[in-house]
Amino acid sequence: MVSGAEQFAALIPEPSVKDAVDQYIKNISQFALIMGVLISMGAVVQEKERGTAAMILVKPLPRGVFLLAKLTVLLVVFSASLLLAGLCAYYYTLYLFEPLPVLPFLAMNGLLLVYTMVYVALTLFFSTVGRSQALAGGLSLATMAVLGIVGSIPSLRKFVPASLIDWGSSLVQQTDLNAWLALWISLGIIFVALLGSWLVLRRQEL
Repeated sequence: MVSGAEQFAALIPEPSVKDAVDQYIKNISQFALIMGVLISMGAVVQEKERGTAAMILVKPLPRGVFLLAKLTVLLVVFSASLLLAGLCAYYYTLYLFEPLPVLPFLAMNGLLLVYTMVYVALTLFFSTVGRSQALAGGLSLATMAVLGIVGSIPSLRKFVPASLIDWGSSLVQQTDLNAWLALWISLGIIFVALLGSWLVLRRQEL
């Protein structure tokens, strides 16, 4: 619309399905982590600060069940959020470009969920260990930064959760890439974080 801008408009490549998928993955991988930390950092420590944890756990409710319930609720919340985001992304990609392969797209979102839950589980652990929400959030962000630095090293990226993003993108783009090692490591991190939360909480005086 600006006079003389045609020469610059010609430099912009035609948008494609790949651009839509890449932008979706970029948005989800960034905002899901931020929301994961913000929602999870007070999951346990806030209960302890308010005294509700002591009231609940004196019932008696096993502390492992208490933590598992917390993680389950967070899993449901993020699963529902990703489902809604995925449906919207699939619709606008279908409307603007062409239909995406359904099963690879579902698998991609499943990998994004695992990727997100790694940081949710770590934040839950820090929420159990820490004495304040700020500390739990700070430790989570620090861990996120460390894993981000490790993931930026090509030879080490295959070991970190960020590799799941690459795998998810390749499934939709139908390229030959997998990250099974990163998937098992990510699931292991979730399990260890939950186990660590239980071992810490069972020794804490509420």
